[in-house]
Amino acid sequence: MTRPVHLALEDGSVFSGESFGAERDGWGEVVFNTTMTGYQEVLTDPSYAGQMVALTYPLVGNYGINRRDFESRRIQVSALIVRQHCDLPSHASSEMTLDAFLWEYNIPGISGVDTRALTRRLRTRGVMTGLITADDPDRALQRLAEIPRYDDLDLVSTVTTPSAYAWDHGEQEGYPTAPPPAGVRRILVTDAGVKYNILRLLQSRGCEVITVPAYTPAEDMLAMQPNGVLLSPGPGDPVLLGNIVENLGRLIGRVPIMGICLGHQLAARALGAGTYKLKFGHRGGNHPVKDLLTEQVHITAQNHGYAVSADNLPPGLEVSHINLNDYTVEGLRHRELPLFTIQYHSEASPGPQDNEYLFDRFLAMVDDAKPVGRVV
Repeated sequence: MTRPVHLALEDGSVFSGESFGAERDGWGEVVFNTTMTGYQEVLTDPSYAGQMVALTYPLVGNYGINRRDFESRRIQVSALIVRQHCDLPSHASSEMTLDAFLWEYNIPGISGVDTRALTRRLRTRGVMTGLITADDPDRALQRLAEIPRYDDLDLVSTVTTPSAYAWDHGEQEGYPTAPPPAGVRRILVTDAGVKYNILRLLQSRGCEVITVPAYTPAEDMLAMQPNGVLLSPGPGDPVLLGNIVENLGRLIGRVPIMGICLGHQLAARALGAGTYKLKFGHRGGNHPVKDLLTEQVHITAQNHGYAVSADNLPPGLEVSHINLNDYTVEGLRHRELPLFTIQYHSEASPGPQDNEYLFDRFLAMVDDAKPVGRVV
């Protein structure tokens, strides 16, 4: 038996469909993603915390769910919105259906939605708060006024790791930190919503990778004697993370730093740049970005609703990458300090692998820098 449910948006529009996954209400900021595959990676991406994701590809769930493609320890989205979900997946690695996956993590879904019409509305009106419920649509619209705004929530505190762990041989977490073997780069990754593929790619390049909570003091990170620090992606408005920004101000210049997505925004704010919210954000796997250093154009995977302002950048900081769709800032570099950042996802899971070269650029910067309190 299918259960009728409704998706109510704050502009008064209502989309009706059928429930799948957990049979409970779901709320959050409604956004859309244009990737054609990788729904499991999208669902487990911590940058989507607090958001209900509409997938524009019409059929979702056709290759099932497996235990290998997690990008974090659990589903992170508030709800999933699709045109059609598949209950009979066909793939050798499939272990469960999409419906069962949502049930396991108590996440509601709605299918049967005209996702093309929904996406057009979000592109026209901008992202909005939404509610999925079996309530009467009029009652659902009334309840929207009681839902907290995404822009007001510190979501990093809900997704960050509670304690440091070392990434080892593909294990997700739980390994104690330990002195690295001689000659191995030690890279700390601040977890504001880290994706596992960042850890995988660093380890595959011969690094000892240690993930630390997002709020770890700069002095504690330096005491771990890292060769470099990577600032992870994550959810929410960087304006709400003043404590992390202040902490980064004490770290910048003392160790090589790479920032990705939210990490890019936080580093920019720590140096004195401003950020702002985009109308409907960039979420998908086909965004063209130009690397101003090489003049090459790369197809990128993106997932962000905020951007760094190009106006009045502080001295020493310059734009390194631009988005060729809307010319927003996609990367920054510092002319004097060992620091660069990107707005998009070089780990790209799901998405194109064009941009993994940025990890090599980061590690080259690490190798050129003087070690912080370590002899390697």
